[in-house]
Amino acid sequence: MPELNDAPSIIDVPGGKVIAEHVGRVATGSAAMSVAHMKAPAGWSEPAQRPDFDEVTLVVAGTVLVEHDGGTTEVHAGQSIVTRAGERVRYSTGDAGAEYVAICTPAFAPETVHREDDE
Repeated sequence: MPELNDAPSIIDVPGGKVIAEHVGRVATGSAAMSVAHMKAPAGWSEPAQRPDFDEVTLVVAGTVLVEHDGGTTEVHAGQSIVTRAGERVRYSTGDAGAEYVAICTPAFAPETVHREDDE
């Protein structure tokens, strides 16, 4: 039977980014996949990471910058990018900030993201 999620779980993170998880370990207990709606302010960034999950980032507004071993890819509203498990990536936003949806398989978990400042 379909399950309506009428209110996402808000996950508190530093730096002014707001995470509204609709599916995942926090919102639904799912370890298979996570789907989160993100809003990040201008100039936001997080440490580089080498996650154990694939991630699709679909930009709704603004620009997400994805640093990787081959350079930096600008992902604009209406575009998406796929990063693979084991790739070193670093996410940040452009001058206008960004609103985007992140889909991770398997689901995001703090212990599987492997951020460089956590190592």
